[in-house]
Parts: sequence; C-alpha cells; structure tokens
Amino acid sequence: MMVPNKRNNKNITVHLPQYRQWCRDILLPPLETKSVKIDRRLIVDVTRDWLGTPYLHQSSTKNQGTDCLGLIRGVYRDLYGREPERPPAYTPDWNERFAKEEPLLSAAQRHLVPCRGQEFKLGRVLIFRIVPGGPAKHCGIVTRFEGDMGLNNTQHLHHTVSTPAHFIHAYAGRAVIESWLSRWWRERIVGVFDYPGAD
Repeated sequence: MMVPNKRNNKNITVHLPQYRQWCRDILLPPLETKSVKIDRRLIVDVTRDWLGTPYLHQSSTKNQGTDCLGLIRGVYRDLYGREPERPPAYTPDWNERFAKEEPLLSAAQRHLVPCRGQEFKLGRVLIFRIVPGGPAKHCGIVTRFEGDMGLNNTQHLHHTVSTPAHFIHAYAGRAVIESWLSRWWRERIVGVFDYPGAD
C-alpha cells in the first residue's frame, strides 16, 4: 500500500498491518487516564444507562445495539470521551479455533487496570471464559451486592467473591440486562479489572 510521506512529498510503501497501526496512532492518540479519578457510583450509573439496549453483534451504540464487548467500550467512551482503540472485525465464534490467543484479556490488560485478590467492587469489569479450555469471550460490569439498598451506602462498595453480587452484561440474542453473579458465572471469571482512575 502506498501512503504519502509529508517530509519529501514522495510515496512510501508500507505493509497493511503497519498502515493500520499508523492509522490508529493518528486517529487515536493515547488517552491520558492516569490522572483521572472516577467514582465507582458514576461507573455504575453510566452502565445502568445501557440497560435494555438490544443485543447486536459487534456494535456499541446505546439504546440501538451492543454486544458484551461493545458495552465495555461504550461505558469507557462515556467515562473518558472516546475509546482507547477500535477492535478489529470479529465473528460470533471468533477465536474458538485459536484458543491459545486471548484478544479480550489482552485488550483488557492494555486499557484497564488488573485487580489482585478476590474482591468485587462496584464498577469492576469481569472477564469470563464460558467454555473450559476455550478463549475468554464474555464480559460485564459489577453493579450491586445483595442487600444493597442504594449506591449511597458506602459499606457496599466492595465485597469478597462469596458475596452475592449482580452485574450488567449484553446477553446474546436479548439485550443488556442485570444478572445475578451466580456460582455458575463466578466459576468462569478469568479476569477482574478496574476502569482507569476508579476510586
């Protein structure tokens, strides 16, 4: 592929992967999120705004359509003004043949903050591996804990993994819903992340 070289007005040849990265770098300069502080209640409020959005594969548009990754991307956009990167096209069965690759976990590690320990906190992103031995392919956001009568009650900002919790996710074929984080879901968690600056 030929692209213009602004220094000497001559075209240069680049390979397609380099061109895509070059476009990403120009269109999406790095976000500065290290100095940002975001209240966990705000993350939950922003996430709740997506409830009822129809499920639509590879989309990320509030009230029109989203998948589980689109929900995480959309909340990120709502919090920081834009996404840190645009994902490549993917099919509903993406990565099932190449389970050694973990694009969802890799992207989370690039743009979110990995959490240590077994504590859930409001606004944390959960990554799930639905099929043992398969890739991590589902995600959602922790929104409340059992007995939480409201987000203004600060004693419910975090709990251990054994505490009944709820999370919001895009349910394939349905919509963005809030579900109980049952034992079935908890056993499939392979990653827990914070949005940058979550406090």
